[in-house]
Amino acid sequence: MNIHLVLLIVYSVGVVALGIWTSRLVRQSSDFFVGGRSLGPGLLLASMLAANIGAGSTVGAAGKAYEEGISAWWWVGSAGIGSLIFAVTVAPALWRLAAKHDFYTTGDYLEFRYGVRVRTVIAIVVCLGSLTVLAGQLIAGAAILNVVVGTPRWAGALVGAGVMTIYFAAGGLLGSAWVNTLQLIVMLTGFLAALPFVLTSAGGFDGITQSPAAPAWFGDFFYSSGPLSGWTFLVLTGPSFIISPGLIQKAYGARSVSAVRIGIGLNAIILMLFAFLPVIFGMAARTEIPDYILDPNAVLPTFLLTQLPVWLGALALAAVFSTEVDTCDAILFMFSTSVSKDIYKRHLRPKASDRELLLVARLAAVAGGAAGVVLSIVLATVIGALTIFYSVIVASLFVPILGGLYVRRANERAALASIAAGLITLFAVRIAVSPTFPWIDPLVTALIAAAVAFTIVIVRPGSAPRRLGT
Repeated sequence: MNIHLVLLIVYSVGVVALGIWTSRLVRQSSDFFVGGRSLGPGLLLASMLAANIGAGSTVGAAGKAYEEGISAWWWVGSAGIGSLIFAVTVAPALWRLAAKHDFYTTGDYLEFRYGVRVRTVIAIVVCLGSLTVLAGQLIAGAAILNVVVGTPRWAGALVGAGVMTIYFAAGGLLGSAWVNTLQLIVMLTGFLAALPFVLTSAGGFDGITQSPAAPAWFGDFFYSSGPLSGWTFLVLTGPSFIISPGLIQKAYGARSVSAVRIGIGLNAIILMLFAFLPVIFGMAARTEIPDYILDPNAVLPTFLLTQLPVWLGALALAAVFSTEVDTCDAILFMFSTSVSKDIYKRHLRPKASDRELLLVARLAAVAGGAAGVVLSIVLATVIGALTIFYSVIVASLFVPILGGLYVRRANERAALASIAAGLITLFAVRIAVSPTFPWIDPLVTALIAAAVAFTIVIVRPGSAPRRLGT
């Protein structure tokens, strides 16, 4: 009997059952979109951690650590740093606006501050970008099933998509918050149980860094081989966790400003501590597995399957699979709410009833899950998929969201100019400049271009804000 497979099946069935059970709590669209604004610090913490600890934080981080060592901490650690800034600045300010004006999505805020054109442009960007990060989660889940039972990527992605689509479409934010609590317990239990065994087997952290198989830089916390390596991840993942539409909408679900600060703040601290776990596992894999693993997606599942006792490996694999599934629901949340509220109700059916809006959100979740499966077959790696998402979101949203909160003269033309400048620069530098000059970071250049375009428009004579958002 394959105990690893049995545990994965039992876990998946349990998650689906809990998600369907929580659907009874969803009686109107506000329950689906913002959880009835009833989430206390505990549920908000669980929901945020479940969204933030996913394929990139586990499978992706371990694969990066296998190649570059302890400096891979910055991939997840930067998310914790960004989340801490989000908790004490942007999230409370946006929550107050959401509670006062009944915002459901980030698009609601953008239309309030800039106008419908900015909302529509960002909704399209978010929908397309969110599908790439969803594909990244499904790639990781498929890698686990491939290592355990040899299923091809398309089949593994289909299984993961089926599990998360059913329970999220049933319960929305309110239901997934409860499911995420269970998933968080499974994930932390599995990783913390495996850590002492991994360190003991490898001879401690010094045994890992001083192994003959370890490169010279393996123990250098500040090592970087260039953009998208080591501390440079702070530029990519830090800002994205300050303005992520999915995380903003989860913050909307809090019951108070204090719940926002406490729940998201604790999430940030735990993220920075958790960041060491998959990195240590990935580093240990480099020293414990003789044959070099060519596929970075397979590093963590292969290590857990082959280097741990069967019962512990099964528990740890269930923990990893848990992280992939619970982050998928956060992405579906971002996709389905943008499609239903920002596009369908705003442009196609302005008079749609509450019941119709809820139905469209659920159908959008199903369609998003299917699209994620298709993209997971096309894209190569977890970090590759997530990098596309983070880059696009930061380049298009960072300046308009912060500018809308803190710059009184911010207006629609400035927001649209920054979005256009950021996205055009991002892709132009990535395609035409970075291959020749690898230290020119596409995202940094895009952020500078977005900020410059925003500033030029608002300082022009006669420029005035459309309306103030504070």
